[in-house]
Parts: sequence; structure tokens; C-alpha cells
Amino acid sequence: MFVMRFLLLLFLSGLLSGSLFAQNDNLPKLQLSDQDEYEQIRPDSTFLALKDAYNRAIEKKDPMAAATCLVQMGQICFHLGHFPQALDYLLQAGDIFRKEGDHQQLASNLNDIGMLYYYNKQPELSRRQYEEALAIYHQLNNNAGVAVTYGKIGHLYEKQQHYDSAFLYQRRALNAYLLVDDKKGMSKIYENIGSIYEDLARYDSASYYFSRALDLNMQGGEKIARIEILNNLGDVLRKTGHYTEALFQTRNALLLALDLHEQRQLSGAYRDLAKAHHLAGANDSAFYYLELSRQYLLRTYSDENSKQVALLQTVYDIEKKNNEIDRLQNVRKTTRIITAAIIVVILLLVAMGILIISRQRLKLRNEQILRMQHRQIFETEKELMEAALQNKQLQEGKLKEELEVRSRELTTHTLHIIQKNQLLEELRARLDEMVKDDKRDQKKQLKQLLSQINHSFNHDQYWVDFRNIFEQVHQAFFDNLKKYCDTLTSNDLRLVALLKMNMESNDIATLLGISQDSLRVVRYRLRKKLNLQQGESLTAFIQSL
Repeated sequence: MFVMRFLLLLFLSGLLSGSLFAQNDNLPKLQLSDQDEYEQIRPDSTFLALKDAYNRAIEKKDPMAAATCLVQMGQICFHLGHFPQALDYLLQAGDIFRKEGDHQQLASNLNDIGMLYYYNKQPELSRRQYEEALAIYHQLNNNAGVAVTYGKIGHLYEKQQHYDSAFLYQRRALNAYLLVDDKKGMSKIYENIGSIYEDLARYDSASYYFSRALDLNMQGGEKIARIEILNNLGDVLRKTGHYTEALFQTRNALLLALDLHEQRQLSGAYRDLAKAHHLAGANDSAFYYLELSRQYLLRTYSDENSKQVALLQTVYDIEKKNNEIDRLQNVRKTTRIITAAIIVVILLLVAMGILIISRQRLKLRNEQILRMQHRQIFETEKELMEAALQNKQLQEGKLKEELEVRSRELTTHTLHIIQKNQLLEELRARLDEMVKDDKRDQKKQLKQLLSQINHSFNHDQYWVDFRNIFEQVHQAFFDNLKKYCDTLTSNDLRLVALLKMNMESNDIATLLGISQDSLRVVRYRLRKKLNLQQGESLTAFIQSL
């Protein structure tokens, strides 16, 4: 039962230690501070102070100070396992370093970003960051930076179990450290090489390199790193069955951890002691040390949880505060925008009002000018119209006088023709009587006289003068008449003109030199040519034209 309890505790201890410290075993640390220094700080208060410093740097427009704060905040998040947040801070810092042209800081930051990508299970991205950092260090001739980056690349290959590449880069890192005589760096590389040999179960080579790492560390290396080296030596000795030597190395690591108050290392040392005592058959001691390991592990776990909770609360409070600040700034900005918009609108309204008033005044002035111009034009047009009206009235009066004169001439001319025709009619009647007499000697002369008289009846000169006068009195009469019939003869036109003058049938017959019966026939023919219906008055139709 005791053995079973021991094995169960050993199994639980391995699970807890593996889940909590897997990222710390045999892995390089970030460069902000040593792990023991980090243990002495309160991450929440430190993070808050760094956030305030970052805000001040932003206000002072000091990008390098802001980037340094971002790096340190990212490393605090890294130590507490908040890898995404840590990566975000480091990426922001990298952008600043790149923009400001600080290649040294950029390369160091790229190494840290590469480690975070490794912990996030993204080895390709991790290797890309290391390669860029390596190129920068080569360009700067910084052998120490080159050595650090080679070591990280070798460690990455080791975790991918590409041991040949891991050895290659670790030896390159060792050569670079030798150039700058960095014993601390060489110690770490020896430890990494020993770890590779341990993974390959070549424990003699692993023990050799761990011993070399311990020797160099004793000359001035970090004590935390020394504890890890001692634990690694103890592990190799335990795996090769050298339990006494293993217990010796592990106790040395335990004493150093007790001196440094390193709970994480204490838990690991007690766990290694428990394993060694168990393999040596001292299960009581193994159980005792395993219980101590568990207690320190739980205490460390509790402390880490407290720090994580405190940091999360701090981050939450900061985010809440930032959100509130952003909200207030947005409100203030919105208020400014609204105020500015109101002022602009008021100014626009005032300007628009002034413009409208100016335009109205200009419009009124223009309207007055136009009104005056229109009045002048109206007065001028009125005067012109009055003058034209007077001229027209004068012309109408003159035309009326001429028309009256023409009418009198036409009437006189017509009466003259009638009198002449009446005279001729009387002469013709008397001559007819003379012809009927038996006086043969006068008959020839009388026939000649009668022929001359008949010829006078058919002479058109008077009718030409008559028509000219008629057309002057009755303008466009014959044109309107031709719209109804354009086949009228000269005799038809004479009859129409006499009907237009409202002359009696007897006078018309006398003027035309025809009898009443002939006149009726001529009138009938004219009605047919004008397409007048039966019962429609010929005289009324002609008067309407």
C-alpha cells in the first residue's frame, strides 16, 4: 500500500509540475529579468505602473519609451502564461522599433516573439522571427546577439527532435560566445548540448556537458541556472544508477533553492530527491520528499494563480478604464464635433442670411432699375404707339377721303355710262324707226350710224376704267370671288361688280346693253358657276364677299 501511495503521489506530482512548469524546463527565459527577480515583484502593480508609464510616453510622443513599456508588459504576461496578450504587446513594440530604426531592440524583440510563437505551437513562425533577428545581428556584427539567436534556433530543433540541426546551431552559438568570452552564455549552451545528449540517452556525454556548464556557471553565472544544471546532473546520475551522487547534486540544488526562496525549484528538487530515494529503496524518505514537493508545488501553483488573477483583474480594470476613457473621449469628440457643426451651421445660416439679404437688396435694386427702364420703355412705346395711332388715323382719314372720292368718281362714272347708254338707247330707237321708213336714200347712212352706236355699246374702255376704280374701292374682292370660281368671264365680272354696288336690274341691263330677259339668263348662269343652291340669294352672296 505504501508503495502504491508513493507511486500515486509521484504520478500526481509529475502531472502538476508538468502542467505548470512545462514551459520553464530547459527553456531559455525572456530577457526582461531573471526568474528570481520576477518572483520578488507583484505583477499586477508592476503591470499597472508600466501601463501608466506607457500612457505618459504616448502623451509625450516618446515612441521608444512606449515600446520599452510594451516589451516589459509583454514579458510579465509571458511569465504568467498569457501568451496571446504577451504576443500582442511584443508585436506592437516591434512595429515601433522597426519604424524608429532601432535594429538592436528589434532583433531582441524578434527573439522574444519567436519564443512566444514556439509556445503557441507555431514553430514555422518562430523560426521566421529567429532568422530575421539573426540577419540583423549579423548586419550589426553583434556576436552576442548572434549567439543568443543560434541557441534559440538549436533549442527549437531539439524540441522538434531534429537533433543534428540542434547540435549544429548549439555549436554555432558556442563559437559565437567564445568570440565575446561570455561564460554565462557558454554555460547555457553547454547545458543545452547536455540536454540533447540526455534526450538521446547518451548519459556520459550529457553528464560531461552538464559538468562543463556547472563549472562555467560557478565562475559568475545565474543562480537559477545553476539550480537547473544541478538538477540536470542529478537526473543523469539517477538514470545511470548513481543514486548517491544523484542525491548529492540534487541536495546542492535544494540548498541553493532554499537560499533563493525559489519555490518552483524547491518543488523540483524535492521531487528529484523523492525519485532518487525511491530508486534507492528508501520509500519512506521518498514519500516524505514527494509530499514536500507537492506542498511547494501547490504553494507555487497558488501563488501563480493569485498573481494571474491579480494581473487579470488589473488588465480588466485597465481595459475598463481605457474603455471608459475612450467612451468619454468619444463623447467629448462627439460633443466637439456637434458643437463645431452647430457653430458651422450657425455661421452658414448667418452667411446665408446675409447673402439672402444682399441678394434681396440687389434684386430690389435691380427690380427698381428694371421698373424704371420698363417705365421708360413703356413711355417711349406709348409715345410711339400714339404717334403711330395718329399716323394711322391720318392715313385712315386720308384713305376714307380717297375712298369717298373714288366712290363719287365710280358713281359719277356709272351714272355717266347710264346716261350715255340711255341716250344711245333713245337714238337707236329713233334710228330703228327711220330705218323702217321707205326713204331709201337715207337707209345706208342710217345703217352706218346704227352700226357705230352698237359698236359703242360694246366698247370696253369705260369698263376698264370702271374696274380699276372698283378694285381700289373694294380691295381683294375679285380674289375672294375666284376662291369660289376661277372660270368667270369678263361679262360675269361686270355683272358681279354691278350687283356689289346694289344697282337695280333695269340699270344693270342698261349698262350691260342687254334686255331684262337676257339679264335673267346671265344671272342664272352666274349662279350655276358659283354653285349656289336654289333659293339662295345671288346678291346676298356677292355682298358677303
